[in-house]
Amino acid sequence: MNEVWKKPPISLDAYQAMVGKEIGVSSWHLVDQPRIDTYADVIEDHQFIHVDPERAKNETAFGTTIAHGFLTMSLLSIMSYEVMPVIAGTTMGVNYGFDKLRFISPVRSGKRVRGRFVLAEAKLRKPNELQSRTNVTVEIEGEDKPALVADWLGLIYFA
Repeated sequence: MNEVWKKPPISLDAYQAMVGKEIGVSSWHLVDQPRIDTYADVIEDHQFIHVDPERAKNETAFGTTIAHGFLTMSLLSIMSYEVMPVIAGTTMGVNYGFDKLRFISPVRSGKRVRGRFVLAEAKLRKPNELQSRTNVTVEIEGEDKPALVADWLGLIYFA
């Protein structure tokens, strides 16, 4: 069970009152070579810039391997579980997609990333269905530019 469900729930009104505010910042998550290699195996993308440290050092401007952009994006789930509140009466939440997703800077192997979450919108589409829009920035420890920025859409369902 994800840790998110262990948090005390808040009311729908309290959640909607958070619109326009920063909800929080996740902990740091290490993006090391074993994580990159595992992800490469899962999605069958073994481009050398991700999985061959020596070649990436010698043949790229990165100086080492870099994470797949979609690996960085996939970490949004765990980051959001750490930060986003649970709304009382929620039966499930699902990804609805992204209105915007941009990979700004590469995440070099060995770096840590964290997510910064701002609730941009939370509106009822139906009496038991809430659409949320969260602006997310994934920061790279020690770097000025973020790894990615996204407008992330979610649907939250109630009993």
